[in-house]
Amino acid sequence: ADTDKEHNIEGKDTEIMQILEKFAIERDLVYHQSEHLNIHQTLAIRLLQEGKAFICECVSQSRCKGTCETLNAEGYQSLKAQGNPFVIRLKQSSDAPEIDSVLIMRTDNTPTHTFASACDDMLSNIDTIIETEEQLNDMPLQRHIKAMLGYDEPTHCVALPTLSNSEDVSIQWLFEEGFIPDAILNYLLLLGNSHVPQEIFTLPEAIEWFNLDAVSRNDVRLDIEKLRLINREHLKMMDDKTLSKLFGFADADIGRLAKVYLDAFSTLKELDTKIKRIFAPKNFDNAWGESMRTLESIIMEAPAFDDFNALVQHITQTSTLTEEQLDTPLRLLLTGEETGPELWTIYPYIKSYLLEVAS
Repeated sequence: ADTDKEHNIEGKDTEIMQILEKFAIERDLVYHQSEHLNIHQTLAIRLLQEGKAFICECVSQSRCKGTCETLNAEGYQSLKAQGNPFVIRLKQSSDAPEIDSVLIMRTDNTPTHTFASACDDMLSNIDTIIETEEQLNDMPLQRHIKAMLGYDEPTHCVALPTLSNSEDVSIQWLFEEGFIPDAILNYLLLLGNSHVPQEIFTLPEAIEWFNLDAVSRNDVRLDIEKLRLINREHLKMMDDKTLSKLFGFADADIGRLAKVYLDAFSTLKELDTKIKRIFAPKNFDNAWGESMRTLESIIMEAPAFDDFNALVQHITQTSTLTEEQLDTPLRLLLTGEETGPELWTIYPYIKSYLLEVAS
């Protein structure tokens, strides 16, 4: 709707296309309303010629003051010659007396969003429109516009529930916070839908049972904690190698490593922080620094161990550290943190990177 300059957000169209791609939603056609500007203008002129619309000088009013409908062709030419601003409005119709002098073309010769949408839907023969209740409020006017243009094909409108507490939340924000498309889709399809066979599902599964008519029109609230739980389950279901690619790897072991942290965390953003700390250069400037240096030296010279307990045994035999004494410095050396999952659950997935990790 880029003809509505007041509300048009630069770059929003690109963002929407990128979001659709992330959800793997195919589109048949993409166009900007401005691409049909000449068609909108032609249709508005047609309504003028047919006496269904009129030139109006009341450009700053929501309705005509009541004197412009009598403006004849000579008066119209005079307005143009003098450069006086004017708009085009619909005339009141006996078929819809409540629709009176509605604006359809602005002073800059661009259409209103409602008029452009009605024209575009008519030209594309759109038969179903899915919006929130609020956004469907102007559908009676759009139907009236299409009827005045001679289009009488029915349009089925479906109202979706409105998120009542989503002022500061957008799909893009959810992505940035580490929620994945499958989980977001899963959560959104649950909203207002009482006919759901299971709480966790994929899009192909949902296509088998989803029914728009079963969705409640009542407002719903966004529950981030519920979304986090769903996101965690979808991350668990994700292919290990695919998951690793989201952290810059192509190794199933890194995907499995990330899943170890899903007992406590639930978003890509949180998991990415953990993975980065494991592979980041370690800080030896702390109370455990000396022990960490000792462990680093031992690990750099040690043979490769498949089993974590074998590595620990080698360290205790090579150093003066007991198992109890090496727990915290070894954890800091391998994960960059003093707390976290048991090291034996992490080791199988980092052993191939041990020389990189332990430094």
